[in-house]
Amino acid sequence: MSLSARYRSRNTPRNRRRFFESTKVSMELSTISASVSFHDLRRSNVRLANPRATTMRSAPAAVRMIPAIMNRVAGVVEDQFAGSSRLQLFQIAGRAEWFFETGVQDRDSDWRQPYPPVVIESPTAMFVPLTPLRCLHRAVDLFGAKIGVVSGDREYTYAEFGARAERLAGALVNEGVRKGDRVAFLSFNNNQLLEGYYGVVQAGGIVMPLNVRLSPQELVAILNHAGARMLCFENDFAPLVEKLRPLCPAIERYVTLDEKVDAADLTYDELLDRGVAEHADVFKIDENSVAELFYTSGSTGTPKGVQLTHRTLYLHAMSICSMFKELETMVDLHTIPLFHANGWGRPQASTMQGVKQVMVRRFEPTFVFQCIQTHGATDMCVVPTMANALLNAPDLKTYDTSSLRTVMLGGAAASPELVNRLEKAFPSAECIAGYGLTETAPVLTSARKKSTVKPASEGERLRRQSMAGWPVPGVTVRVVDIEMKDVPRDGQSIGEVVAMGDHVMEGYYKEPEATAAVMSGPWFHTGDMAVWDDEGYLHIVDRKKEIIISGGENISSLEVEKAIFAHDDVYECAVVAAPDERWGEVPAAVVVRKPGSTLTTEQLLEFLQERLGKFKLPRIIEFTDEPLPKTGTGKIRKLVIRERFWAGKAKRVQG
Repeated sequence: MSLSARYRSRNTPRNRRRFFESTKVSMELSTISASVSFHDLRRSNVRLANPRATTMRSAPAAVRMIPAIMNRVAGVVEDQFAGSSRLQLFQIAGRAEWFFETGVQDRDSDWRQPYPPVVIESPTAMFVPLTPLRCLHRAVDLFGAKIGVVSGDREYTYAEFGARAERLAGALVNEGVRKGDRVAFLSFNNNQLLEGYYGVVQAGGIVMPLNVRLSPQELVAILNHAGARMLCFENDFAPLVEKLRPLCPAIERYVTLDEKVDAADLTYDELLDRGVAEHADVFKIDENSVAELFYTSGSTGTPKGVQLTHRTLYLHAMSICSMFKELETMVDLHTIPLFHANGWGRPQASTMQGVKQVMVRRFEPTFVFQCIQTHGATDMCVVPTMANALLNAPDLKTYDTSSLRTVMLGGAAASPELVNRLEKAFPSAECIAGYGLTETAPVLTSARKKSTVKPASEGERLRRQSMAGWPVPGVTVRVVDIEMKDVPRDGQSIGEVVAMGDHVMEGYYKEPEATAAVMSGPWFHTGDMAVWDDEGYLHIVDRKKEIIISGGENISSLEVEKAIFAHDDVYECAVVAAPDERWGEVPAAVVVRKPGSTLTTEQLLEFLQERLGKFKLPRIIEFTDEPLPKTGTGKIRKLVIRERFWAGKAKRVQG
């Protein structure tokens, strides 16, 4: 079959240099079925780049089945390439940029010249933009009569929820919100914030949930950096909003989610009354436009605005859906704040599958137990500090939690001991760890079961389930050295985790240099150090900046923390680097004991000697009765703890 093509040359010195790395072909394709062949694709190693990006990154734009490409670059050809590999080209829609690493050689042209981009046209294109609004439409269309959202004493069917989100969209447009405007929410988990995930996006705006535990100064800096035009808030934060108003000149409307207060221009219900529920036309949406803006927690530095596109959010939701079980009875408990890292993808995935979603407004163990018992919750996500709070709650056994089937652990490294304790506390549930970042929407890997892995013992099963796990669909993850070469998959060689795929952010808002600093071609640098094995399982060793270098030896602070946490008397702990004249740095542990415990330094060191090499033992152990400082998402603020040991030093590394 012939493919007619028109082309324009980009025969520039820069392109000729790039040819030795890759051959670039830009196409506009529609639904085509053709038998095509390759010439000299020795490994058929195909990379795809986001057509809107200046660097090669993730992005098969609307590609349903990755095919092979093209008979001839410069005209109408049949079987021009004499290749051995023939693939069937099925449905490709939209525009994509293809990079063939080995270079395709046309026998009639100088192989050193780059092939010019080819545009293949068809009058019958089927391209449906990828957008989270399709998750909402599916829920309304297929599960409209089902209770979809529970928020306090309020329940909404998916039809009602969808109508409220659409009224919000219309009202925002009437209030002057235009494409790309940021609409911020200062709120705990509730139905209004979940409606914002869809209503703001349908209006063409960018939804921007704020970490409610940030200081006023941090919130002012974020709101001004983002240039938010509207702020929706719960009345719990009205006194704070009063302080923000004179300091955030870009904000034009303040909307309370509750009853009218002086800090607000109008209430959320009044805002909804100004809108009409209308179904969004998804064909008018640019799937590569930004839909959400999340500012990182700042646990490792100044918060940066992570931009997530419509396309990224939809494909991430598809990946999360692939891990759901028994959908007909699934009830998702929103224990993770929706202001944190896209709510771990649950707002879109659970909506797409018509899953009942129960809002946990503020995490409190007793309320979580009540929600599980009352609503028959089957799934919940927690960070280790939240899990620890549940395990140590005195009324844990008072409630019926037998409906629980899956507990997802993330946000920080887990341990086999923590997984074991959770499964004993909730015997009906499987506890698995996962891994990701705000910059990756966030999930990259999970420790779900893998068909090629059969744990030989109970200890091995727990070890596997506490690891970061193996990649979810839509992403490729590697562990590399400083030269971007894969480290051996031996479970011992340490490297940095890099990721490529559908989940990677568009970039940091207004920070091109910071964006460039974390990208190597198509690969995003996570800053996390890990080992991996031949099954693709990752085990996070530490943050790159938190590795302790003592006498030339690298010590994982996470490894030491896990060993300390294994002691029954330890409630929580953190290990950081402290300066030492002889060794440069040494591990320092800050430990919170369980109530009533009399654990001593000597007893803890004796316990650790059986689990850690001598050089890894903490040289400093401090016990405290105060909770460790945490971010709004429950992560321990190790920078704050570390500063205690480095105060007065001219620099924060020793040696």
